[in-house]
Amino acid sequence: MPNVVIYTTAWCPFCIRAKALLDRKGVAYEEIPVDGNPSLRAEMASKAGRTSVPQIWIGEKHVGGCDELHALERAGRLDPLLQA
Repeated sequence: MPNVVIYTTAWCPFCIRAKALLDRKGVAYEEIPVDGNPSLRAEMASKAGRTSVPQIWIGEKHVGGCDELHALERAGRLDPLLQA
């Protein structure tokens, strides 16, 4: 299973939804909280090209945020990514 990384903030409902989906699937992930940490947020923005949270990577693939993660699930494409 590839390494899953998710940049989050504690108060973000989209972060909570994305983590809940990964939790339901039993996926271990590395959570990187960017609350009050401008350098980590800048790192995330540099890597993702976006400043919003969550930003999610599965292996080396940047999948985007919560909406993109759920869209992959609905399309049946999330499990194959997680099993690659």
